[in-house]
Amino acid sequence: MTTTLPPLRRWPLVRGEVAFWLLHYRRTWRSSIVMNIANPLLFFVGIGVGLGRLVDTSASASLHGAPYLTFLAPGLLAAAAMQTATIESAAGSFLSLRDRRNYRAAACTPLDPADVLAGHLLFIVFRVATSAAAVLLVMLLFGVARTPLVLLTLPAAVLTGLAFATPGMALGVTIRNRETFFNVFRFVIMPTYLFSGTFVAVDELPAAIRPFVYPLPLWHGVELCRGFALGGLEPGRAALHLTYLTLLATVGLLLARRAYRRALHD
Repeated sequence: MTTTLPPLRRWPLVRGEVAFWLLHYRRTWRSSIVMNIANPLLFFVGIGVGLGRLVDTSASASLHGAPYLTFLAPGLLAAAAMQTATIESAAGSFLSLRDRRNYRAAACTPLDPADVLAGHLLFIVFRVATSAAAVLLVMLLFGVARTPLVLLTLPAAVLTGLAFATPGMALGVTIRNRETFFNVFRFVIMPTYLFSGTFVAVDELPAAIRPFVYPLPLWHGVELCRGFALGGLEPGRAALHLTYLTLLATVGLLLARRAYRRALHD
């Protein structure tokens, strides 16, 4: 097939795969509350309010003229989308293929690898959207929104998550041991979390580090979410970030289709 998603005639099968994941989530959703709500809430209080008071005493132009909590919140929203997408995609696909083996079971049905991929990916979009909505709710409760455009941070966060989810799914069905996943999280995801402008404006980082930051998808997601939340995002820059994240998600989807076909047809 030349398309990246299953044809319309196969979507009833894909919906069945989505239903499987939703049924599974009904049994495990409580464990996600800590990561989706408690974690950003603790960051808001501990870093945004606590450390923010110290930062605000020497306010910098790099904070877009906003209190530190207002500056931090959109970055946490994008970072939460990345974290949820990475765990649900890379870890979820690895476990589904190697441990739980539900991918193997699905491959014995009329579902083909593209159907399995599409169904799981749609569930991941649901997970990223709900976790981002939870962080957005915390942002609104803390009163850090400066413009109604803050609502656009939700689709921006979902797109950021997709830029990590599709290559994460390709990775998950390719790796053969848990240590590889832990190393990716330790040496790729965590540095990305710390150096993509989530906590500190990239302009404040050493000049030698900045060229390595700009290609990171999280930086583009943070810039989008922060621009929508604080206002003043230029249309050209918004288009650049949206195009870059869409391109990464599309390339990742193509890689995932190929990886799933190989993994489920072994």
